[in-house]
Amino acid sequence: MSETASRYAVFGHPVAHSLSPRIHQTFARQFGIALEYETIDVAPDDFANAVRDFFAGGGAGANVTVPHKHAALALADTHSEAAARSGAANVLTPQADGGLAAHNNDGAGMVRDLTERHRLDLRGHDTLLLGAGGAAQGVAWALLDAGVDTLTIVNRSAERAEALADRLGEPARAHARYWNDLASIGSFDLIVNATSAGVQGQALDLPFAIVGARALCYDLSYGQAATPFLSWARAAGARFALDGLGMLVETAADSFALWHGKRPDADPVYDALRADGV
Repeated sequence: MSETASRYAVFGHPVAHSLSPRIHQTFARQFGIALEYETIDVAPDDFANAVRDFFAGGGAGANVTVPHKHAALALADTHSEAAARSGAANVLTPQADGGLAAHNNDGAGMVRDLTERHRLDLRGHDTLLLGAGGAAQGVAWALLDAGVDTLTIVNRSAERAEALADRLGEPARAHARYWNDLASIGSFDLIVNATSAGVQGQALDLPFAIVGARALCYDLSYGQAATPFLSWARAAGARFALDGLGMLVETAADSFALWHGKRPDADPVYDALRADGV
């Protein structure tokens, strides 16, 4: 192992529950890499200064989670195409010139989890996306690229849902509806919960009518935060009710590869977390 451990972190609010430190340490052991990885809980008003301090102090890379993904992109000097399209970033990497590069691998991680780990075909699905914040923006394009037939975006703030639908630029496939319309907009083959309700301990109060006969329900959160949505999905008769643990592991693997130039094997890490009851 190298003598000096590089320093990494995940920024969020809240973030103490994050499994990212454990995941990255496990990845590092696959290659004999020494690293430090911490959680940094910071309120939105303090995010920019906290990130600058972290990198000024030698930080080698950072993940970003709720509610800072928009701010992370705004803070960066350069950005990947996925980050630019989504308007949000979940990875920040320092550059040789002192600037920051922003990336977004949320969508790629989610699709890889669903199609490769769970071997599900997303093509042709009528899809409901709950939420229009940073998490939703990170996966919306990936869902369209994966071949879903339609994408209906619903958010408590209708303006944000409409803004996301407009940015997608495919009015024949992607559109916004009001949250109050949920009981009357029909059923869906794929329902993705991209809200922060579970993380915030809030209830979504969703109607069963939106769940199609063979529906796949997927929560971008994992663990306790995903429990209310998954319980609702099972009660509604969904064929599949999956949390976002696999997405987390996949996005972590993408981040690790970006920082270290080596892609870790994600499956053993996912299996170990599941075996531990996550």
